[in-house]
Amino acid sequence: MNILKTSIGIALATVITTAQATALDQARVIENKSNTSSAISQQKIDKSAEATLAYKAEIEQLQEEVKNLVVYRDHLTGLVNSQQQEMVSLNDQIDTIKETRQGVVPLMYKMLSGLTTLVEQDKPIKTEERLHRIAKLEHMMTRADVSDAEKYRRLLEAYQIEMDYGTKLGTYQMQIIVEDNEQIDADMLHLGRVSLLARRLDASQYWSWNTYTNQWEALDSEFNDDLAKAYSVAYKQVAPSLLTLPVSLSLKEVK
Repeated sequence: MNILKTSIGIALATVITTAQATALDQARVIENKSNTSSAISQQKIDKSAEATLAYKAEIEQLQEEVKNLVVYRDHLTGLVNSQQQEMVSLNDQIDTIKETRQGVVPLMYKMLSGLTTLVEQDKPIKTEERLHRIAKLEHMMTRADVSDAEKYRRLLEAYQIEMDYGTKLGTYQMQIIVEDNEQIDADMLHLGRVSLLARRLDASQYWSWNTYTNQWEALDSEFNDDLAKAYSVAYKQVAPSLLTLPVSLSLKEVK
């Protein structure tokens, strides 16, 4: 009987031990599963935190870009306003230029007419050259490929050349008609518009332009030395010095 009880006790103890072992294994499995789930959850949390930080950084970057775009928009707005003001100013200038052009073109024709009159009424200083210059200017005035500014510049240039004739000592050669309708090749000399001389190429005879008769007037040989000196100065063969020359002025020029 005692043996039976003992056997039953051992059997019960074995059953209890086995049950406990099974429960422990199950607990361990559950713990492992829990640990695995915790690790997975932690990984998800870590990824979520990283994503949150990335989104936050991206949002901050976008906010900074928005600020920059606002500044750039304000800048463009200022440029547009400035361009509109500039456009208004340019339109006003264009209107002014049109009015100025309408006044400048008649002025240029008056200048050209005045230049022609000057050459025609002036002493015969490089007359052919000056008339040729005026002819080129007249042709230029009708050319569409030359701007008004360029036309005006060339007219001023022509006037400057005419002014130089009146202030400089110059020489050149041309054919002239002297007494007895003799045509000769002559060395010409002018001192501004005060004196205009001619001499034969061999320097044997001199003439002075007579403004009253519009003819060449032969000069006495007693003036030859002074006249030869003037030519030497004009050709820069001797140093400049005081010159004695016949004056050829009209009554209007004297006054």
